[in-house]
Amino acid sequence: MALFPITIYGDKILKQKVKPIDKIDDEIIEIIQNMFETMRNANGVGLAGNQVGLDKQIFVIDISPVEGCEHIKPIAMINPKIVKKSDDTIIMEEGCLSLPTLRAEIERPENIIIKYLSPAEQEEEIEADDFFARVIQHEYDHLIGKMIPDRVDEKERQKMTELLKLINNRAVECDYPITSKTDFFA
Repeated sequence: MALFPITIYGDKILKQKVKPIDKIDDEIIEIIQNMFETMRNANGVGLAGNQVGLDKQIFVIDISPVEGCEHIKPIAMINPKIVKKSDDTIIMEEGCLSLPTLRAEIERPENIIIKYLSPAEQEEEIEADDFFARVIQHEYDHLIGKMIPDRVDEKERQKMTELLKLINNRAVECDYPITSKTDFFA
């Protein structure tokens, strides 16, 4: 297995909608394994394909280390589609491996239903709530080119400006491998 460097704010692939995966083969299975390893190495709970430079609709999640979530097994979702969101919302602080050191309060639906392909090529549909639903929505946002700054109001975004510049310039401390400015930046 191998660690991917994580793309960070300013890398153009993070602002793009990524493409569906046509075929689940050994290469995709290896990518999934490497994404799990990369996510865990960075102490993350979720990681999307474009966060490791891949133009692919895929993300992995493992929230089992989080208190109260031990029963939720690690999961990989391919070509996911959120098909239902509850009207009830929760505001909670979020962070992101592609935005080292940045945290923000984000409002999201409390419950969702998502359809996706499993690595075994099975069509799946699950209902998720609370923290699990939040992490799924956060990773799904990546696949449609959205990040935390896109989910806050203008006033909050203005407060982030200086930190976003530091992140973009790779001038923040990070305990995991990240892309250089020349890897994906445009």
